[in-house]
Amino acid sequence: MHIISIGLNHSTTPIHLRERLAFNEEQVRVSLSRFSCGENDSSLAELILISTCNRVEIYAASDRLAYADLEAFLSDARGIDIQEFHPYLYRFQDIDSVRHLFDVAAGLDSLVVGEPQILGQITRALELARGQNAAGPMLNRLFQAAIHAGKRARTETAISRNPASVSSLAASVAEKALGHIKTAFVVVLGAGEMAELTVEALRKRGVEKIRVINRTLERAQAMAKRWNAESATYEFLQQGLCEADVLISSTAAPHLVVDAAMVSEAMQSRAERPLVLIDIAVPRDIDPEAAQIPCVKLFDIDQLNDQLEDSLTRRKDEVPHVRRILEEELSEFEDYLKSLEMLPIIVNIHQQAESIRIEELEKTLRRMPDLTDGERERIEALTQSLVRKLLDHPTRHLRAAATSPRAPEVAALVRTLFNLPDEHLTPKTNAAD
Repeated sequence: MHIISIGLNHSTTPIHLRERLAFNEEQVRVSLSRFSCGENDSSLAELILISTCNRVEIYAASDRLAYADLEAFLSDARGIDIQEFHPYLYRFQDIDSVRHLFDVAAGLDSLVVGEPQILGQITRALELARGQNAAGPMLNRLFQAAIHAGKRARTETAISRNPASVSSLAASVAEKALGHIKTAFVVVLGAGEMAELTVEALRKRGVEKIRVINRTLERAQAMAKRWNAESATYEFLQQGLCEADVLISSTAAPHLVVDAAMVSEAMQSRAERPLVLIDIAVPRDIDPEAAQIPCVKLFDIDQLNDQLEDSLTRRKDEVPHVRRILEEELSEFEDYLKSLEMLPIIVNIHQQAESIRIEELEKTLRRMPDLTDGERERIEALTQSLVRKLLDHPTRHLRAAATSPRAPEVAALVRTLFNLPDEHLTPKTNAAD
């Protein structure tokens, strides 16, 4: 049985095509359900589908290298001609498929190295496949191993510990500058994508009180609703400066939104309570002169970018450590795959022995017609016990040898000794034997 995979991601495929090929959860369920019901005429035995904003990947267990079947599955599921996405696909088989999935789970194949979301997305992909009976023993074991490897990478190294985006870094800087971020009152100025990512990063750090201030109330309310936050318009900005512990600004305004006079006025009512200002807008939203006001700490985009570069460098420095962990996990999974290769030999030996036992037992019993039923049962039990004991040591040795470097030699020798068919030989070769 082969493990095969096809996929495309942010490094191989333009976003307009990734968007068309992406699946939502309901589409994953429907597609896997059709597969499980046998609507896809293919040699694929098991299937798991990963779909995120940056990648679509399909993993399968199959008795042959059925890449065409995987491509047809993707084409049918998304209604896109194979020729449109075929040039962008990458393809892996067997241990290379395993290695790639481990890299993905550890965040080494992500747009931002070490990003944590992908591990949850892989876990969810396995859950969805199980829910539709599309994942069998092979892919269950593979994905569980990948999830375990991804968790080890994140707990035993610092691959995910340093902020890797401006928004997450802004939340991290606020936490370090203030020291009590969870109980802080944070005002987020703006309601665009960067502002939303900032709110998400703040929530992940446990911030409870957030107010979104935007030029238009509708957008502020929409974003605030998604994150269970407060909302307001610019007319409440001065009040926000007076109340906030942290203000993070990311508007698209072409001019300053918060000038030094506004900050100075706000500080007069704060009784030396510090105010952290973080400006992640380009052009800047906050007057640089505000940094000169007592008890005010101002961080601008250049300062954050310097820290971000350092943060990403530290993440990349962890990659060799992650690689060592993944090689350990990969070696363990290879042992598992090798043990599967030996199982058919063990089964064949036992089947052959059982066939011989039954044949010889029947010959013997025909020559002894006067035996009672009890005597026949005792003789049969004796033959079963003999076969079981004779095969016990060879079976144990074969299971142990399955993970050794000499496994192929042992397998070939056993097939010769027991006169077992070689499943890898062509019919012509079998005939010659």
